[in-house]
Amino acid sequence: MIKELSYKDARGTLSGMQFNCDSSADLFPLAEIIGQDRALRALQFGLKIESKGFNIFISGMPGTGRKTAIIGYLEEVAKERPIPYDWCYVYNFKDPKKPNALSLKAGSGSVFKKDMELFVTEMKRTLSVAFESDEYSRRRGETLKVIEAERDQVTKHVNTLAGKAGFLLQRSPIGLMLIPIQEGRPINEQEFAQLTPQLQSQIQKRREALEVELRVPLKQFRNIEGKMVNAIKELNRSAATFSLEPISSALKEKFRDSDEVVEYIKHVEEDVLDNLQTILQGNTPKQSQLPFQMPGARKDPAERYVVNLVVDNSELKGAPVVMELNPTYSRLFGAIEKEARFGAVVTDYTMIRGGSAHRANGGYLMVPVEGLFANPLIYESLKRAISNEKLEIEEPMVSLGFMLTGTLSPEPIPFRTKVVIVGDPQVYQLLFARDREFKELFKVKADFDTTMEKNKENIEKYAQFICTLCNKEDLCHLDSDGIAAVIEYSSRLAADKNKLSTQFASVSDIIREAHFYAREDGVEFMGRKHINKALNEKVYRSNLIEKKIDEMISMDVIQIDTHGDKVGQVNGLAVLNLGDYGFGKPSRITASIGVGREGIIDIERESQMGGQTHTKGVLILSGYLNSKYAREKPLSLTARLAFEQSYSGVDGDSASSTELYAILSALSGKPIKQHIAVTGSVNQKGEVQAIGGVNEKVEGFYEVCKSKGLIGNEGCMIPYSNVQNLMLKEELVTDIKEGRFHIWPVKTIDQGVEVLTGIDAGKFQPNGSYPEGTIHQIVQDRLDEMAELIKEFKL
Repeated sequence: MIKELSYKDARGTLSGMQFNCDSSADLFPLAEIIGQDRALRALQFGLKIESKGFNIFISGMPGTGRKTAIIGYLEEVAKERPIPYDWCYVYNFKDPKKPNALSLKAGSGSVFKKDMELFVTEMKRTLSVAFESDEYSRRRGETLKVIEAERDQVTKHVNTLAGKAGFLLQRSPIGLMLIPIQEGRPINEQEFAQLTPQLQSQIQKRREALEVELRVPLKQFRNIEGKMVNAIKELNRSAATFSLEPISSALKEKFRDSDEVVEYIKHVEEDVLDNLQTILQGNTPKQSQLPFQMPGARKDPAERYVVNLVVDNSELKGAPVVMELNPTYSRLFGAIEKEARFGAVVTDYTMIRGGSAHRANGGYLMVPVEGLFANPLIYESLKRAISNEKLEIEEPMVSLGFMLTGTLSPEPIPFRTKVVIVGDPQVYQLLFARDREFKELFKVKADFDTTMEKNKENIEKYAQFICTLCNKEDLCHLDSDGIAAVIEYSSRLAADKNKLSTQFASVSDIIREAHFYAREDGVEFMGRKHINKALNEKVYRSNLIEKKIDEMISMDVIQIDTHGDKVGQVNGLAVLNLGDYGFGKPSRITASIGVGREGIIDIERESQMGGQTHTKGVLILSGYLNSKYAREKPLSLTARLAFEQSYSGVDGDSASSTELYAILSALSGKPIKQHIAVTGSVNQKGEVQAIGGVNEKVEGFYEVCKSKGLIGNEGCMIPYSNVQNLMLKEELVTDIKEGRFHIWPVKTIDQGVEVLTGIDAGKFQPNGSYPEGTIHQIVQDRLDEMAELIKEFKL
């Protein structure tokens, strides 16, 4: 017979004595990523390689600490990297709809922005002083005096000609006017209309003759006025240039290392000189405003000298590390904001806003993959930015090919960023298979494992992780037994007593909950009892359905036998997952046998309640029966398998060995012990294979046995290869130790049959038969009888 499992093999335990500390407070905080050597190596490679397309996809299950660990690691790496440039947008004097992007050394952007504000203030003050000075008035007077003398001479000549012709030359807002003189005084239009036609005709002829005579002198007059305007403009430009030169030269000298900034300052100087009149008017309080203005018209023309700083790296100590948890289009790539002015929606370059990609430029950008697909534009725009190596701030509709009026097209900014996407393995596989560009742009995969080896080094690091969490969140520290309990829970999460889980989020939550109970107890340190209470309370909050099922089993509403023997009936085990909680549930599996040629009929499949994996497991049973009993004669049976009282569908092959035991029992007529529940898949060679959820399955049957009355012979039969996965709860381990519950690990169907029936399975002999009285011999004889019946009745 198969040896029962020792209680020592039912759970991997740790003693607090093996930690060289009284509590986690005595340990050093953890400063590294643990248990992820493969991912860390890939990450190091991806961050160091400079070639295009070697961006990184962090693959792993949620809760493994991917984001937190990677951010911490990136921040350490970034400290050794150079601080990237600041970026700002400025007015484009050639094409205002296409603002220019300027780059400056880190920290210089805010300085330049402030200096330009000071420049505008000082410019206005300097110009105001210059144009209100006595020196300017003197030079203006001297300039005008010469030109006005020339103008007066021409004016006198024109007036003389007009007077001789009987006209008065008068200036009006629309030009010069010739007004007739009658009886020594000028007349208006009404008086002119009252004159006789003959007199009107004479006046008109004199007017025409005078206009011809005045053409040359009036042209001279206009030239002189133009000369006056140009002279004043030149004087103003000269005065402004002289006034601006000290402050503009100082600004150019300060930013002499940036050719594009110096060039921009020159453009500003030229624009100031070209728009002196407007600027000077804007510098003087106005008595009234025009009743109508163009939407978006600036009140102060000097506003276009404002610097829009979109990336400010002044406070960085290295390369930027940006984690964008909500990667909307505008948060990632920036936006061109708008505002309402005079009933119209307008924008300008000062309303350009950078996004996370701009802040991460020259460093590292990390985004969760699920956020990239909330809007199809986001993922496509990110790929385009990586591929083209430039960031474009544009309206989302423009990306779709729509033409928008009244918007801007800012100059693109070079994009030199290592992009790190965090996602599930399934998403990575989908993108790799369906998106050709993805594999060209994300060539590095860093795979985060869900488990790590349970060795001395990792156990010590796990304890340091506990110390780090308690320090960071101001939690009670754990005593040595509490640390051991947490590490045991980690092995339970890993479903392997020889491994530790990297689901640090789940482990951290248990520590936080245990802290709550420790505070209620008023103790300084958390211990094993607080960890166990946190675990038990977590289960209690979620196991209502499990308890309802156990109650129905104890009341025989769901029929499960835990005592006695039955032919063709076995207790199988399954796991029900409720999202936040999973538990084991026994199911009665029955087999009925009859003469026929239909083979094994899966009632679950026939009723369309069985999954593909379950169907495969049932088909494997036919292979086993053929190899075992159909060496000389074909199988002649009809066997029907069913999960009794199953109404929600069945999938998985973990019950295939259980179904086979039911068939062998039905064929042999030998009863199966109902106090033993069975789990395990089987192959065509009769080897029992590992299954998932072994802890939940064993504990589920244990709870059922307790509710129906534990008498001491109950237990579970599991695959031998699942022994390493056992991390059973302490109460169950205690009952195993005291002989009230049992576990039998089996490697083959033959071993399992012997445990369930107490009868030898029997080994195939050279003469082509099995030993008398064995299960296989009885089954073979029964199948031979059925074959004869088939032949006799010609079925």
